[in-house]
Amino acid sequence: MRHDISPLRKFVSPEIIFGAGCRHNVGNYASTFGARKVLVVSDPGVQAAGWVADIEASLQAQGIDYCLYTQVSPNPRVEEVMQGAEVYRSSGCNVIVAVGGGSPMDCAKGIGIVAAHGRSILEFEGVDTLTVPSPPLILIPTTAGTSADVSQFVIISNQQERMKFSIVSKAVVPDVSLIDPETTLSMDPFLSACTGIDALVHAIEAFVSTGHGPLTDPHALEAMRLINGNLVQMIANPGDIALREKIMLGSMQAGLAFSNAILGAVHAMSHSLGGFLDLPHGLCNAALVEHVVAFNYSAEPARFKVIAETLGIDCRGMTQNQVRQRLVEHLVQFKHAVGFHETLRLHGVGSSDIPFLSRHAMDDPCILTNPRASSQRDVEVVYAEAL
Repeated sequence: MRHDISPLRKFVSPEIIFGAGCRHNVGNYASTFGARKVLVVSDPGVQAAGWVADIEASLQAQGIDYCLYTQVSPNPRVEEVMQGAEVYRSSGCNVIVAVGGGSPMDCAKGIGIVAAHGRSILEFEGVDTLTVPSPPLILIPTTAGTSADVSQFVIISNQQERMKFSIVSKAVVPDVSLIDPETTLSMDPFLSACTGIDALVHAIEAFVSTGHGPLTDPHALEAMRLINGNLVQMIANPGDIALREKIMLGSMQAGLAFSNAILGAVHAMSHSLGGFLDLPHGLCNAALVEHVVAFNYSAEPARFKVIAETLGIDCRGMTQNQVRQRLVEHLVQFKHAVGFHETLRLHGVGSSDIPFLSRHAMDDPCILTNPRASSQRDVEVVYAEAL
């Protein structure tokens, strides 16, 4: 047990409403915040799937005025946050609702920060930099993965620098999260695979993070059990809402775990990659996960063994090395079973990019809670293995 970490533990979470159809209650929650006018943040794909129309109908039923902002890229950009904050201000909004995956939700969090402080989003990089409370924020996730709707993280893409940066603060935990498994019906199988693996990585990284504790461990383990046990079947039976509920619940539990225990090297490296090549976050995580697990194993063998057992591996009579081998094999087989076969090289990452990627991964706050202390050289080696 490391003694340099305070035994005090805090746990933050929004008010969570979970269940099929709960998105239709957004109007009630907006009115409890005294909404005069709501900024609805989304993206074109989510709008095309019809989820934005449901939100509009619910606000209209409560007689609440609103305006739409749907100019959000798959990795939300500095300019989009600033433009959204300008729409919020000029339209006289006082509540923000986001419906979508991690990108609209992170963009909405960024808009709230800028609307409250009146300064560029770039000024808030890092941990606990916010000084003014954000406007009321209601988030409705449409993917079962990123958990931006329960977390104290905002990840924004700075395209000028080809980098993603993180803002970590209790102030960006939304007020209300309406977690409705029906909204995941519009995910295609590849997005289901990527976001599902993202959630599994959240749970694994949170369980071995140096910030883990008794408030986060049960969420992390239950998330692993739910996702490992149901994701393959959910992708095979996309219309089964009971399976979708299990994956959405697993994703939510993983989010509660990582928001409070923080993450590790998979996310530090994935944020660097996503900023550099503008790739989907879940894809980056999935391409890296087993390589980072293999690297980290020696730092927390007892906890990784618990992970292996939770994922259904019988570890009786195995040496540490055998458990590590089986866990890595299981993660690779699981990725293949959900239809994920991508590598970094396939997406244009070459050996010459590794020094740049590694430098930026070393600056990401997630590297600080990785169980194994890592040098830039270590990170370069893991990237090289993942090519």
